[in-house]
Amino acid sequence: MAYDQLKLENQLCFPLYAAARDVVKHYKPHLDKLGITYTQYITLMVLWEQESASVKQLGQRLHLDSGTLTPLCKKLESKGLVERVRDKRDERNVIVKLTAEGRAMEKEAAKIPNEMSACVPLTKEEASTLYSLLYKTMEGLDASDQ
Repeated sequence: MAYDQLKLENQLCFPLYAAARDVVKHYKPHLDKLGITYTQYITLMVLWEQESASVKQLGQRLHLDSGTLTPLCKKLESKGLVERVRDKRDERNVIVKLTAEGRAMEKEAAKIPNEMSACVPLTKEEASTLYSLLYKTMEGLDASDQ
């Protein structure tokens, strides 16, 4: 006997999961041109906003742990897009900074959001509502973790 609460069509998590996978899949051809992954792209987005950030700050903004961010930042460094330096005030902290090459990539990456918005069949109002609901969901889940 199947329980209604176990039907895939009754799960909020499934369309979130499937939509996230599909969105990232549609980003891939754009990011392949830049030679970066989606996770590297969102990391660079934070750095394009603020030039540098600690690994801890990146983790908070991107909802990623240091076990994911450390190899990711090392890879970005090997590509010449960022440099990692120890914080002079607290050597336990690693600061990730954009290089000139990382900053230059921003111009090419700036085209991606418009190209991606053409793939998503939502009006501006629907996209805004979805954005708000997703952040509300993330905040609620973060609060339940604490």
